[in-house]
Amino acid sequence: MRNTHLLIFLAALLALSSCVSNKKILYLQKEGDLKKKKQASDTTARGYDLVDFHYKIQTNDIVSIRYQTLTAKEFDFTQQNQQNSTTGVSGTIGGALLIGDLVDEKGEIPVPVVGKVRVAGLTIFQIQDTIQQLANRYLEGPIVKARLLNYRSTILGEVNKEGSITYNNNRVTLMEAIGLAGGLTDLADRTKIKLIRQTGSKIDVYYVDLLKEDFIKSPYYYVYQNDLIIVPPLKQRPFRKYFFQNLAIVLSVATVLLIINTYTK
Repeated sequence: MRNTHLLIFLAALLALSSCVSNKKILYLQKEGDLKKKKQASDTTARGYDLVDFHYKIQTNDIVSIRYQTLTAKEFDFTQQNQQNSTTGVSGTIGGALLIGDLVDEKGEIPVPVVGKVRVAGLTIFQIQDTIQQLANRYLEGPIVKARLLNYRSTILGEVNKEGSITYNNNRVTLMEAIGLAGGLTDLADRTKIKLIRQTGSKIDVYYVDLLKEDFIKSPYYYVYQNDLIIVPPLKQRPFRKYFFQNLAIVLSVATVLLIINTYTK
């Protein structure tokens, strides 16, 4: 009887040690939120000023420049020049196939008639304004549209869908990126998300805590082009994933040994 009680106690202890509390799962917590029995409704609990974010183009980015004009002659001219781009690289945004140019090591892209134009260090809107001013010299009432085609990040680890994600816009939060990856698993450690970011020839490594509401004010709130996001597991993961499998093997072996022992007596 004593051995039975001991086994029940150990089983209960192991079960409790494998549990993951809400405190380790709920995103963007404010201290005391989980203890409140009732949250105020129809009121603003808190307000935050977002970090100013404008991604600046780097070498090896792919930039699409498109021209629109109402004049048939100029329309043919712009179409021909865009199709004859020598460094054209294709990309898809919102289901539409776009042709872009790779930013070279000097930070430049080719522009029809004008030649090379430096775009590195500029936001996509600054590039659009720059090319617009140049186009105004050669075309009548042109409209220039600039897009970054390869704005993407890679998410690995305790997410429901690992891989690289290409975004439709250049203002994506880390929470949105995780959502596009299917969200984090129950066994993801949300307090130690590793963010590896390349800026020019420099690579920086950061750790962010998604359980704290103050993350909204973090300089890492937004995802940058080519970010690598790694989500580590909680310490409960090996137990939850392998314990019952190993337990089944142990019980099977124990059963076989008991049967052998019974028939050999």
